[in-house]
Amino acid sequence: MRSIGHNARPIRRGLRAALWALPCMLAAGAATAAISAVATAHRFRVIAYVTRWNPAESSDVGKIDTLIFAFAQLKAGRVVLDPTAVRRLHDLVALKAQDPALCVEVSIGGWGAGGFSEAASTASGRRLFARTAARLAAANGADGIDVDWEYPGHRESGIKSSPEDRGNFTRLLKDTRAALDRYGAARRRAGRKRYTLSVAVADGPYADHIAIGAVRRYVDWFNLMTYDFVNAMTATTGNHTGLYASTRAPRDARTADRAVRQFLAAGVPAAQLAIGAAFYGRAFARVRPVRRGLYQPYGRFQGVLPWPRLVSEFIDKNGYTRYWDAAARAPYLWNPSARIFITYEDPRSIAAKDAYVKAHGLRGVTYWEQSLDPGGTLLDAIYRGLR
Repeated sequence: MRSIGHNARPIRRGLRAALWALPCMLAAGAATAAISAVATAHRFRVIAYVTRWNPAESSDVGKIDTLIFAFAQLKAGRVVLDPTAVRRLHDLVALKAQDPALCVEVSIGGWGAGGFSEAASTASGRRLFARTAARLAAANGADGIDVDWEYPGHRESGIKSSPEDRGNFTRLLKDTRAALDRYGAARRRAGRKRYTLSVAVADGPYADHIAIGAVRRYVDWFNLMTYDFVNAMTATTGNHTGLYASTRAPRDARTADRAVRQFLAAGVPAAQLAIGAAFYGRAFARVRPVRRGLYQPYGRFQGVLPWPRLVSEFIDKNGYTRYWDAAARAPYLWNPSARIFITYEDPRSIAAKDAYVKAHGLRGVTYWEQSLDPGGTLLDAIYRGLR
């Protein structure tokens, strides 16, 4: 697919110029159309998590509104980056010279990253976390912080948790917001935007120790991790990043739509919610050969497959046939002789998520992870759908 990343920065500059020209356009009677065009282009955001991606090797940067660098870690209660991570972060921040509108955040945590419950359990611990997080962002030229605690009140990933995590998570974010605002005072005086604060959150039972309505007062947006709905810990196969429930899914199956409705019901404005897309699939072996393996018991979780490998080895290749779950708006693969089922995301399912975002006025689409799509096929699908 041909990249259109080189056109993105001129488009953004043109939109800014349109804003400055609005007074003249009012006289010409064209203000309504101009405002509509600007609002449409800027309303929906593309939010990319980034690990070891090298932006110098890609022309896709102009399609991304927010880059979230993963990950900073907690050590002895302090938010830190190792030297190698610092260099990678600086490579991302350097992109702002090309595109000043680009936002670069630093994400803290990730699956299996501990220390959150302990740090959040005391006032001094929360202040230390908040101060070192804000200082790290400011010292490295980043624009904000993303907190990825997986998950408050849960220990499935092997980290410590506590029943008190619910209230302490809110307090931790409140202190982090305050610390970012203190560090951002000079930044605001220089006419620049304040530091941002986002959170990566799961849905359903994994959000039961988050006071969602209270948290929303301190964060700019929620990155909903609407993927990994089925994995090595679930009893059956299924759509790991489905937009809606399959007709074959159990009644309590997690979906992106149900996640959005859960957070809206808790008082979060739609514009604060970004739904997640996955640039990888999940494979299950020794699946019961019924209904092409969809929502069936399996013998072994086979692993994670990045998008390029899905294309080169699996999608309608080597005994695998692609099917479309119309109810879930999700593709899957089934190999009847090997009894292997693969659930994944593709441009068609992403187009459905883009349409959902626009129909419901959400913030945009966030995805894991940039280096898993070196050809830019899935990113291009997000970008085109939202723009």
